Amino acid sequence: MSEKLRILLTGFEPFPGAPYNPTQPLVARLAQVRRPALDDVAISSHIFPVTYAAVDRQLPEVLAKVRPDALLMFGLAARTPYLRIETRARNAVTMLWPDAANTRSSKRGIADHAEAMTFGPHTARLLRAARLTGIDARPSRDAGAYLCNYLSWRAIETMKAGGPQLVAFIHIPLLARSGAVRRKGAPRITLEELVDAGEAMLMEMVQLSRKERNTPVS
Repeated sequence: MSEKLRILLTGFEPFPGAPYNPTQPLVARLAQVRRPALDDVAISSHIFPVTYAAVDRQLPEVLAKVRPDALLMFGLAARTPYLRIETRARNAVTMLWPDAANTRSSKRGIADHAEAMTFGPHTARLLRAARLTGIDARPSRDAGAYLCNYLSWRAIETMKAGGPQLVAFIHIPLLARSGAVRRKGAPRITLEELVDAGEAMLMEMVQLSRKERNTPVS
């Protein structure tokens, strides 16, 4: 029997300005998804504290422990009312806003090379999968300059260094509260709608990972 395919899902804890982070319940729900198509898949999850030190320490630790074939990450974009499928990470970090440990970056860039690094063409497949559930999902070339972008950069580095074969980052909006009347300008996406889109993207990552695993190395 072949070894199970391993998928790692990640989210973030609350942070300054966001006392509730919907990536936590989303990741928890997705980690519990059960389908016949996932019988040969091991799904793990991890929630990062919103600090640069935690990402630098915990990302290598969780990757070494899980050894995932694919890494699907979620972060909060509170000012965006739709789902953002990030296509790249920018070599940028804000010096204005401290992380949850009140630490500010001492430099504007993450690395000494490249202006940006891309996740890869699979992001288009994830976008299509999300849109087929009816959710408003759009591609994005700017993951910001805070922890979401920082984690994205570090994750792509690990992918290029022989880590997970597929890596992706999804920005989610603030969620409409259950049972609340939707006012003009209020968040439109519910947790259930987000779980549906997240599950579709998870299944797409599984399919793509199977393909990657079965592709002979030339």
